[in-house]
Amino acid sequence: MRISVSSDMDEPVARSLVAELRSRGHEVRTHGALRPGDDARWAACSEAAAREVAAGTSDQAIVCCWTGTGASIAANKVPGVRAALCTDAYTADGARRWNDANVLALSLRLTSEPLLKEILDAWFAARASEDADDRENVAHVARLDLGG
Repeated sequence: MRISVSSDMDEPVARSLVAELRSRGHEVRTHGALRPGDDARWAACSEAAAREVAAGTSDQAIVCCWTGTGASIAANKVPGVRAALCTDAYTADGARRWNDANVLALSLRLTSEPLLKEILDAWFAARASEDADDRENVAHVARLDLGG
């Protein structure tokens, strides 16, 4: 899977994230502080990673900033992106299952390496729900992207 990763800081958790994704066999595209010379502002690098998902050049993205909040806000401004700020495995599972989230937002401050692995395990194991109500909610969000 191709995964875009952005971080506004070159922190140990961000480096561990990239290494963990690669060890799981994913192709990783980096943005922000993880790519020398790139714009490391959280809004800019999160947008860049999210745009790759919206364009289909990446299957998913993981965006990081100190709290994860700014990264998730910026990513969610890109039409077609459903970013979820996840601080635990249960939330990551629900975000994929019920919201069909395609961008994971993480807090560099709150995410330890063991917790990172738990979140990634849950994120990648979960599949989007086929329940009609869940699908209609995701479709509703897609219509919001179109201004409706």
